Formats: sequence, C-alpha cells, structure tokens
Amino acid sequence: MKTAGSVGLDRFRKQRTLRTAWEGMIPKLLMVCALVSVLTTIGIVFTLIKETASFFQDVPFLHFITGTEWTALFSGAQQQFGVLPLISGTMLVTVGAAVVAIPLGLFSAIYLSEYAPDKVRRILKPVLEILAGIPTVVYGFFAFTFITPLLKNFIPQISSFNALSASIVVGIMIIPMIASLSEDAMSSVPRGVREAAYAMGSTRLEVAMKVVVPAALSGIIASFVLGISRAIGETMIVTIAAGATPTMSLDPTQSIQTMTAYMVQAASGDISYGTTAYKSIYAVGMTLFIFTMIMNLFAQYISRRFKEEY
Repeated sequence: MKTAGSVGLDRFRKQRTLRTAWEGMIPKLLMVCALVSVLTTIGIVFTLIKETASFFQDVPFLHFITGTEWTALFSGAQQQFGVLPLISGTMLVTVGAAVVAIPLGLFSAIYLSEYAPDKVRRILKPVLEILAGIPTVVYGFFAFTFITPLLKNFIPQISSFNALSASIVVGIMIIPMIASLSEDAMSSVPRGVREAAYAMGSTRLEVAMKVVVPAALSGIIASFVLGISRAIGETMIVTIAAGATPTMSLDPTQSIQTMTAYMVQAASGDISYGTTAYKSIYAVGMTLFIFTMIMNLFAQYISRRFKEEY
C-alpha cells in the first residue's frame, strides 16, 4: 500500500517528466517558426527566378534593362519591354518622398528625443505612429481627392494623376518609420554624453545637432534607408494617385507609372497565363526585389559601419 509520501513523489516525477518533455519540444517548435520565414523567402525567390528566367527567353535581357519604352499590355508588334520608364517613375516618387520625409522625420525625432517633456512624448509618439497604421489605399485616395486639387491651386497645369501628389503622400506615410527609428537611436545615446556637452557650455540645439545626432548617426541613416526602401515598394498610393503612363519624364506634375503600379495594373487585367506580358509581372517584381534588397543590405552596412559603442 502506497503512503501519502510515495503518492506525492510519483506525482512529482510525472510532472517533472511532462515538464522535461515540454521543455524539449519548445526549441523544436521555435525552430519550425523560424524556418517558416526562411522557407517562405526561399519560395518567393524561387518563383521570381523561375518566371523571370522564362520571361528572358522571350525578351532579351539587354533590351529589358536598357529599353526606354514599356508597352507590355499592348498587343502584337507594339509590345515593348524596356523597364527604364518604370524605374524612372519609381525613382521620381521615391526621391520626392525622401525630400518630404527625411527632414520632417528627423526634426520630429529630435523634438521627441531632446525637447519634448515626458508627458508630451508619451502622447505625441503614439499619435505619430498612428500614421503607420492607416491603410495605404486611404493614403492613395487622400492624395487623389485632397492633395492634387490643392496643388492645382498653385500649379494649374498639373495633371489629375501626377507624381508630385503621390510623392508627398508617400513621404507622409514613411515619416513615422523614420521618426520612430531615429528617436530610438537618439534615445539610446547615454545621458552622460549630453551632460558633458552641457557642462562645456553648449546650448540644447548644439547638443542635439552636434552631439546626439552624430552619436546616433548609424541608426538615423538606417531609418532613412529603410524608409526609402518602403517608399520604393509602395503600391496603392502610386496606383491611385500617380497614374499609369510609363514615361522617362522627370516632370513630377505629369502622370507616370511605377513598378508596383504596373504589377497591379497587369495582375488585374485580362492577361492570359503564360504570355510574355504575364511573365513581365515577375520580371518587374524581380527588379523591385533587387532594389529593396540592395537598400536593406546598405542599411545593415551603415548600421555596422557607423555604430557607436557605449
């Protein structure tokens, strides 16, 4: 007959066995979760490479990267697959967005990090980050129905679909990313660095611009690069507001088309599966993937190159 002590010991041993088995399963479960993202990335890259290689069997690679006409959705001999107009439109919107977002994002981060009282910071930063939660399709209609009519008061000849309004709104969209990441980088600078600068007679502006910003430069530049990378891949804003006119024009008041906007237009059209126009979606997607990958690698390099150790 088992005593109360032996029953308790048996229960303890069973619980320990179950706990040991559960602890042994946790690393495997976490590894599976980590592998999901890796395998997903591999699957995406494999699909892009496969379809892009099939596209280049129909269209010469040199013509694709150097051609200045893009009429992939036309028929017959009118089809041209020079991707430069799409790249030009993408870069025009991205540069415009960077001009808007970088100074506003950086100055917002400086205010939050160096000037704002704690109560104001706790309210203002979440409110600023709400912008990141707004659906991009809402941004697109905001650009088309508010920003473009507003710009027509100052630029009467501006097209209803134009790169300028899309650039402004894409810039507004990425401000929270730049501001939040830059503020985090500046907040990580030790308080002693600021106090040493104040002790030498520096003003608050001098401390912010000549001490804190250089000390947090790696994080700030990384936020710029990541924000620009986000702007390159933006879809709905440019699809709604920028138009669908592939052109090499650098005039931001005219209609253009970006790589992402073309992919939306082609995917929502009546393109037959397996045609060259269908495969061009993947070729443009691969081009966009290479651009964003280069930007992310550059951000990582900048972070390592200029990282300060405290």
